[in-house]
Amino acid sequence: MSKPSTAAGVPDELSRRLGVPDAVVIGLGSMIGAGIFAALAPAARSAGSGLLIGLVLAAVVAYCNATSSARLAARYPTSGGTYVYGRMRLGDFWGYLAGWAFVVGKTASCAAMALTVGLYVWPGQAHAVAVAAVVALTAINYTGVQKSAWLTRIIVAVALAVLAAVVVAALTSSASDTTRLGIRDDATFFGALQAAGLLFFAFAGYARIATLGEEVRDPARTIPRAIPAALCITLVIYALVAVAVLTVLGPKGLAEAAAPLSDAARAAGADWLVPVVRVGAAVAALGSLLALLLGVSRTTLAMARDRHLPHTLAAVHPKFKVPHRAELVVGVVVAVVAATADVRGAIGFSSFGVLVYYAVANASAWTLSLDERRPARVVPAVGLGGCLVLAFALPASSVIWGTAVLALGAAAYRVRRMMPTHSS
Repeated sequence: MSKPSTAAGVPDELSRRLGVPDAVVIGLGSMIGAGIFAALAPAARSAGSGLLIGLVLAAVVAYCNATSSARLAARYPTSGGTYVYGRMRLGDFWGYLAGWAFVVGKTASCAAMALTVGLYVWPGQAHAVAVAAVVALTAINYTGVQKSAWLTRIIVAVALAVLAAVVVAALTSSASDTTRLGIRDDATFFGALQAAGLLFFAFAGYARIATLGEEVRDPARTIPRAIPAALCITLVIYALVAVAVLTVLGPKGLAEAAAPLSDAARAAGADWLVPVVRVGAAVAALGSLLALLLGVSRTTLAMARDRHLPHTLAAVHPKFKVPHRAELVVGVVVAVVAATADVRGAIGFSSFGVLVYYAVANASAWTLSLDERRPARVVPAVGLGGCLVLAFALPASSVIWGTAVLALGAAAYRVRRMMPTHSS
């Protein structure tokens, strides 16, 4: 049978050019971004000196989620992620719930990234700067301009350079005090769990590796190797940053920091580094915000096409070829959240939604058979249990609001099912 082809006669398949190192770099580019600039302070507020334990717990859950997603992506190599996996393995409702959790969780992620821009650029007017960033990037997306691969590399390079500078400045500073790293009485296991849920936000993007099935050589071998490698490298980088910041600020100082890496640079006596950190954090956050706005609007488009969201949101602009209504609605919602929420609340709500999303992914992976190359049973089991534990260990406001929004989505699904079917 001949390969499917486009009108131009070119095979409608992606080129398998990526090896393990390429996939690892892509994974690093998806994970190392603005999350680490924003999540450390809220996590320290929860865990105190147990922050590093929370970081490891978050990485373990992220590994299980990514591994389950990789096996599912190999089985269902189509767009939609867990929205598709849940529908195929568990039923239409669970796929819908995963999609709904993703949209609301990532919408909060957008607000958190916008607030990160504001806190580093102009702390006194963080909300105003956040709203301006959302409006500007929504306008860019509306015209069809998308973040390119070279821009991603630049943003990752800037973020790594800034993080490295902060680590060196903090660890070589006379203000550093390694005794602050010891686990003291202010650390509790529940606090470490809550911190893990908040720090999970900083690992967002690892599942990008799981979607490379059509673009890597020997995906059955490459993807399972790339995922743990990328996660381990990211964990080491994040741990170095956390240790460095804790040694100069201490758990209490970190918990109270509005812009933790800038405060760490200042405390280390590297005042020259403060504006560099502010610019680097803003660049990383803007890059993440742009990618998130694109992702949320496209998932909204997919769900609107299936009539899980208002079908009017499935419209595509005749000139710019973008889901313009979905982009505008997402932009308005994100702007409202960014204008009213604090960064800890946005991160907590985002983590709750995304953890529920990956809970469905792990439950879907559990149903795979040996012939479908399911992961070892312990992986989806730990992933599912870890997602649920971390989700409900988050700050009470995040759990309450997250549960309420999921219930609202479930009610909307029920109402839609009761309505007469309409043709598209």
